[in-house]
Amino acid sequence: MKVSELKTKIILASQSPRRRYLLERAGLRFAVIPSRLDEASVTAATPDDYVRELSVAKATDIAQKYPDSWVIGADTVVVAEGRILGKPESTSEARDMLRRLSGCLHQVLTGYCICRICAGRMFADVVRTDVLFKTLTDEEIEWYIQTGEPFDKAGAYAIQGIGTFLVKRINGSYTNVVGLPVCEVVEFLLREQVIGFDRPHPLHDESAATGP
Repeated sequence: MKVSELKTKIILASQSPRRRYLLERAGLRFAVIPSRLDEASVTAATPDDYVRELSVAKATDIAQKYPDSWVIGADTVVVAEGRILGKPESTSEARDMLRRLSGCLHQVLTGYCICRICAGRMFADVVRTDVLFKTLTDEEIEWYIQTGEPFDKAGAYAIQGIGTFLVKRINGSYTNVVGLPVCEVVEFLLREQVIGFDRPHPLHDESAATGP
């Protein structure tokens, strides 16, 4: 299937190369205009509320400037035993996070918001995926830290990168762990008739292939 021409512009309010990659792979055409929202300004009682409210704040931050566009905002966190694990700011913090996750089940939560201000439309939700880590040796942890990959990733790992070897099993959406629940986002855009699918082109001209 091929995603058809957009009826209205879509904007991704995130500078995440992973979210951009996921939407591109889904065949969407969109602009990237990152929100500059101060994430510290958003507080919530639970991780679910936090990622939902932050995704809404990011989306509306950009949507107010582009009211005729559909804006997608998102935020992803790793939660272990009720504690949010953000991006590690040091080697020791990355080490502590990986040790905490080693051999344990944790959750990856992505809040996402899609809105179009001029149409008065807004939808926000949270998708949760359970992730089970293998039991890590100190050598594996130190080697992975030395790759540099943990330092701009929530929970200090990237399931789509080198960190794939850390993950023993997941239950739920894989793209949610990467940073955006693509199935749910595309379903909403189809439901709102923001996008559609072109008819597939034939691989060859059948009439030309048939002859005397």
